[in-house]
Amino acid sequence: MGYSHWSDSAYQQRQQQRQRTQQSAFTYDQQVRSSGIVRVHPQMDPYCAIRESRDSVAHPESVAIAVIFDVTGSMGTVPRILQTKLGKLMRLLTERGYLAHPQVLFGAVGDAYTDSVPLQIGQFESGLEMDDDLSKIYLEGGGGGQVHESYELALYFCARHTAIDCYERRQKRGYLFTIGDEKPYPAVLRDQVRQHIGDGLERDLTIEQIVAEVQERYEHFHIIPTNTAHGRSTDVQHRWRALLGERVLLLDDESAVCETIGLAIGLCEGTIYNLHSGISDLHSAGYDRNATTTAASALVPYANGHQQNGWVVVE
Repeated sequence: MGYSHWSDSAYQQRQQQRQRTQQSAFTYDQQVRSSGIVRVHPQMDPYCAIRESRDSVAHPESVAIAVIFDVTGSMGTVPRILQTKLGKLMRLLTERGYLAHPQVLFGAVGDAYTDSVPLQIGQFESGLEMDDDLSKIYLEGGGGGQVHESYELALYFCARHTAIDCYERRQKRGYLFTIGDEKPYPAVLRDQVRQHIGDGLERDLTIEQIVAEVQERYEHFHIIPTNTAHGRSTDVQHRWRALLGERVLLLDDESAVCETIGLAIGLCEGTIYNLHSGISDLHSAGYDRNATTTAASALVPYANGHQQNGWVVVE
């Protein structure tokens, strides 16, 4: 629900304890693999669920940020990177002033045709609970081998099963970052929605319809890590560009995913004037120079499309 506060010291202590004990941050994934019982964690189950980002005394102007990634095949590295760099992302958003009250939801997608757990959706959180949600994700690693995954189910959930005060109270869109190296299926199938989310649709929805619904409530970016199995596929890239245009971000190093999310939000919020100032800001805050430059390069097409706002691209 996003009522707590982020504590970087508590997060670092938790990370150090894991290192000392050689314990994985993804405890539920280990549990599934040791038990052989494959099912979505109850607290990550999207069935008949609503995820809320709400204002409170602690967070009077909450902003919803959903980060939903593909956990099939080679994409299984992304949640591990997000978990290890979560502290950097929260410091970037709050300490650098990009957003005063971010509330972050993590989710995962697979293939609804072939996978046991094709959709996992956490809650919007402001504190260490978001790290807890990451620990409850099952890294299935499957996929259907058709260069498609069920991103459209995640988009449907965000469009119709999230309640976010930034939009509902203040008409300010939240942020949605989907991350993956394959294409969405061309339609949201009513049978899959009924099975995994619990809604009874009269008919299937096209991917274009659900993208349009999502964009009413969220600034939606799709990040394609180019070093993965299909990340350099022109077919994959063209399909996403047909849906999102310059909001498709080609990321040459997935370890820069948190910097990419932070810079994209900073640009949209106007808390950084252009990509050059964003790079300088991150460098001065001690962020890795290579990761920062890689993140900025991924955002060049988006910045190019908004030069009327005074944004400057990276040369």
